[in-house]
Amino acid sequence: QGQLVESGGGLVQAGGSLRLSCAASGRTFSSYAMGWFRQAPGKEREFVAAIRWSGGTSLYADSVKGRFTISRDNAKNTVYLQMNSLKPEDTAVYYCATSVILTNIRQNFRSWGQGTQVTVSS
Repeated sequence: QGQLVESGGGLVQAGGSLRLSCAASGRTFSSYAMGWFRQAPGKEREFVAAIRWSGGTSLYADSVKGRFTISRDNAKNTVYLQMNSLKPEDTAVYYCATSVILTNIRQNFRSWGQGTQVTVSS
């Protein structure tokens, strides 16, 4: 069984940046699409971004387009989420997960990590 471990979260002021990492271990995920989701207190887990296994195509939620960038390094079995121009409404626990297809549908994702907290102060 593979495992995903997120890191890079923290407290940042509005307008700041953070870079999240999701490291895979136990198996290779290079043939899978990888996605980032987030969940704020009292809200449903929502899609943020996803990237094809080759890294050539990506999807973004409208709320983060132009501010967030997803990338991956298959040699390191790691996917990244660069978050710029952060807003208080970006505050959430961020999770990564795998999917056999490039999609923004949560039900298609498996192998969820434990999450990393991102808090954006105003």
